[in-house]
Amino acid sequence: MKTIAAPTAAVLAGLLALALAGPRALAGNDQDRARAAVQAGRVLPLKTVLERLERDHPGQVLEVELEEEDGRWVYEIKLLQPGGRLVKLELDAGSGKLLRRQERTRRSDARP
Repeated sequence: MKTIAAPTAAVLAGLLALALAGPRALAGNDQDRARAAVQAGRVLPLKTVLERLERDHPGQVLEVELEEEDGRWVYEIKLLQPGGRLVKLELDAGSGKLLRRQERTRRSDARP
């Protein structure tokens, strides 16, 4: 019974240490994976993506995320376009191809 308890205790201690380390420890791992993907050529550099994006989707970049979803790297980019339109784009990070576009129009403060 002790041989089972010792590894179980070690696993629980490891999980507790990871939980106490918080999101920064996990975020660092995600950053390392993303950096490695760019260096390996599986992901386009952000600068390249933004230069290509500017032609078809001008606007002020508000937020950028790089995430791996189902084995595919995806850039999620939020833009503020002229006229107050908020646009969220999802791009294949390897090719720069537009996967999805969502647009929200700015709400007017005027009431009828």
